[in-house]
Amino acid sequence: MNANKVLPEKLIVEIQKYIQGETLYIPKLETEHRKWGTSSGGRQLLDRRNAAIRNSFISGTGIPQLAKEYYLSIETIKKIVYSHKK
Repeated sequence: MNANKVLPEKLIVEIQKYIQGETLYIPKLETEHRKWGTSSGGRQLLDRRNAAIRNSFISGTGIPQLAKEYYLSIETIKKIVYSHKK
């Protein structure tokens, strides 16, 4: 974004004392950060999938079968079923 379109001229002059003609990243406020997938719903989808995997494991489905069913590696299934998250 062009700084001339969004920033006051005095601020641009001040910034130019430190950097000119370069791309400058301005981070969001800490209060504006969101965890991955919270806006898109991707996090909820993975949480539901992982809960289903844990429930199947508790019900007796083996890790190799879960890996095939969910198209995940055995190691990934182990991480899901042995995690303490409920």
